[in-house]
Amino acid sequence: MKRFFTLTAAAAVFPGLALAHPGHEAGQFMGGLSHPIGGADHLLAMVALGLLAAQIGGRMLWALPAAFVTAMIAGGLLGWAGLPFAGVEPMILASVVILGALVAMAMRLPMAVLVPGVAIFGFAHGWAHGAEGPVQGLIPYAVGFATATMALHLLGIGIGRLLQRGALLRGIGGGTVLAGLALAVAG
Repeated sequence: MKRFFTLTAAAAVFPGLALAHPGHEAGQFMGGLSHPIGGADHLLAMVALGLLAAQIGGRMLWALPAAFVTAMIAGGLLGWAGLPFAGVEPMILASVVILGALVAMAMRLPMAVLVPGVAIFGFAHGWAHGAEGPVQGLIPYAVGFATATMALHLLGIGIGRLLQRGALLRGIGGGTVLAGLALAVAG
């Protein structure tokens, strides 16, 4: 109980820590690599996408991560170029909650719905990476954040395949929803 109150107090005093992550200051590959891993919002969404892809299987196993990463790179370029994107943080938090909910409910939406939806989420994550990225050294930074994103998708796929659509996998999806809601409240 003491630990709960300590964490609650820390979240209340330092809510920005929930969405803060490293990688913006470095203009090279390692800065881009650390960016998605260092932010809970990005980390949760990318692993949840891998879980969802594994849970559904078939063509979704590669189509969902490919749509996310492709749109993320496009969004990253537009964010880096300074194009506005109103509501990017709420969109990123929505991706955590929605992807987690899809896993928790073992939803099997049609590919024509999921792929564009995932692409929109990928675009938002990419825009944030690009907007927060370096002025110099964009290419190594972009390769870094794309590599980290693919690794997180693969981690989610691996966990999803290991758990084989069971109750634990759905529980992880539910936990992702709760974490996303906590980030929304903290931010």
